[in-house]
Amino acid sequence: MTASGKPKALFFDVFGTLVDWRTSIAREAELILKPLGHSLDWLAFADAWRGEYQPAMDEIRTGRMAFCKLDVLHRRNLERILPRFDVAGLPEDTMRHLNLAWHRLDAWPDSPPGLARLKRKFRIAPVSNGNISLMVALARRNHFPWDAILGSEIAGDFKPKPRVYLAACEALDLPPGECMMVAAHSSDLASAASNGLMTGHIARPNEHGPGKGETGPKQSVDVFGDNLEDLAGKLGA
Repeated sequence: MTASGKPKALFFDVFGTLVDWRTSIAREAELILKPLGHSLDWLAFADAWRGEYQPAMDEIRTGRMAFCKLDVLHRRNLERILPRFDVAGLPEDTMRHLNLAWHRLDAWPDSPPGLARLKRKFRIAPVSNGNISLMVALARRNHFPWDAILGSEIAGDFKPKPRVYLAACEALDLPPGECMMVAAHSSDLASAASNGLMTGHIARPNEHGPGKGETGPKQSVDVFGDNLEDLAGKLGA
């Protein structure tokens, strides 16, 4: 921890913490598939696609599969879930466009102004399981003012593996104790803390649907906020 008790850099989880993946994916799926004659529960489709996220990354975390970008895993997962919704025979350009729906997620309303405030006092970067091109797309779409793009692709692994957190610290030439992981997921923060990082929690109570997200941290953290602007205020930004 720094002498002032404040970090020098803030690292952010992105999916669920800064962006609303669920309603964004549901919207994109409907925009792409409905004109082709498909009618399905779009939110259930988003949940099913996201439901394959952790199992797919486990293939890499455990060494059963070589590291690849999240875009590649999202495509594999998409091909896995489409039959459950009786969707078949999509043209390749449609599949490619649908897979890149993850590049078109919308931010929670407080995320852009909260990041703008925090950037004035801290170095800020995503430490996400998303690949660099995905993070750049979300930043440009939502005006996220990153100082760097860090995370899984520079570490060659996926959270919660220690290397992802530690590679981010090393990239900014900072010890873990001068960096803070910010997330809406207590498990992510617990892993960051176990590697020496400070932790900040943001409540996202509706991430997985109404009332289906974390309203507060499930273990001790250094700071927590109702949203990103609240957290910024507590960090003096």
